[in-house]
Amino acid sequence: MQKTMAQNPLSEDVGASISWIETSDTVSRHFFFQPDGQFSVKVLDDSRPVVHKMAESFVNKFFPSGFPYSVNEGYLRYTQFRALQHFSSAALSVLSTQVLFQYAPFLKFHFYMYHSIVAIHNLTPLQSLLYAAGLRPTPAQATAVLKDGMQHMGKLICSNLGALMDAEPKRWRILADVLYDLGTGLEIVSPLCPQLFLETAGLGNFAKGMAVVAARATRLPIYSSFAKEGNLSDLFAKGEAISTVFNVLGLGAGIQLVSTVCSSMQGKMIVGSLLSVIHVYSVSEEMRAAPVNTLNPQRTAMIIEDFIKTGKVSSPVDMRYKEDLLFPGKLIKDAGNVKVGGDLHKAIKPSRLKELKQMFPNEKFLLSCGGGKRWTDMALEHNATGEDALRGWLVAAYAYASNIEKNGSESEWDHLQEAYQKMKVVMITLLPQIQAKGWHTDRFLDGKGMRFGF
Repeated sequence: MQKTMAQNPLSEDVGASISWIETSDTVSRHFFFQPDGQFSVKVLDDSRPVVHKMAESFVNKFFPSGFPYSVNEGYLRYTQFRALQHFSSAALSVLSTQVLFQYAPFLKFHFYMYHSIVAIHNLTPLQSLLYAAGLRPTPAQATAVLKDGMQHMGKLICSNLGALMDAEPKRWRILADVLYDLGTGLEIVSPLCPQLFLETAGLGNFAKGMAVVAARATRLPIYSSFAKEGNLSDLFAKGEAISTVFNVLGLGAGIQLVSTVCSSMQGKMIVGSLLSVIHVYSVSEEMRAAPVNTLNPQRTAMIIEDFIKTGKVSSPVDMRYKEDLLFPGKLIKDAGNVKVGGDLHKAIKPSRLKELKQMFPNEKFLLSCGGGKRWTDMALEHNATGEDALRGWLVAAYAYASNIEKNGSESEWDHLQEAYQKMKVVMITLLPQIQAKGWHTDRFLDGKGMRFGF
């Protein structure tokens, strides 16, 4: 690539605004500052092929400004699978919607005949309330109210799990899509059991309600992991643009499917299952590409494990494909088999609490191991940060290694005391390395909220 710069003749005047021309390959651009100080760029000559112009226009429209330098590694792969996810999800939604429209007359008649027989002696609470208010809802109206009510109930229940979603956004994002596909699947098969249509469709809407809350709640942590220059709003806007485009394309594909291979119930079930697999696979690959840099129990244990084994600190980019997205609570031996977030009175015996506070003075964590347990319990104070969790984890890892090395010849207290002294020396150099790799040590997200205070 050849780049030349030429001074604009207008800029020779001292009173004129500063401007210059840059020529790169076959493109000439005029850069200048307007009188109000705003920086502007104008293309003077562009002899590139049309394909190259279209590619640049696409990148500018659907990728954040400064891409790829303004985002963290993995954003392109994340975007690719996000597009596939929205395409498959939109096509799947067309199948479920078409099923409900296609079988609505039959289901409405069946619902009316069935409930006309049992309604006199067996009113549901909602029906009783409506009748008491002097209302006479039609079967279709009652069905719509119950289905929407189940979706709102799912949203309310899932809203209580927000702290868990902060700690494990990747896991809950995958779970959200699984729940959404489950709800869509129940809507597709609901005509096969007309007597249980209301229950089946209501359960499907309940799952969809939970999925909507989980997907929205985990969106911000995922986008934040890619924001390299504080450009979170730009990332969010461009991400929604890509979602909109591929949702429209997915709707078109879904309409084509329901008029061809999915015209029968068998076709809908086969194609719907395939689309669901593609949907869940896509979101799982999205989550693996996201370099989340907040500390939770799994990532903290993996940082300590890598440091114990190699003496080096892994970055969020290095660790993203090592995370267990489905079962993040698995204990890691080389990191001390630490369990965090349990009740203090269950994790640590009250009789040993004073001794542990004396062993770890001015620390915001307590550790308890031994006593026949195969793991180490760690309790954190209310205001403990990621740095405090790292300190506790490192003590547990050193204590576990010391116990293995000495074959249990010393007591638990000796191992902890020796490990604590070693941790204080190592953390002086370890903490700056962790922060330099991009990890946020100012907070620790355990999701459970079980902490203590004296």
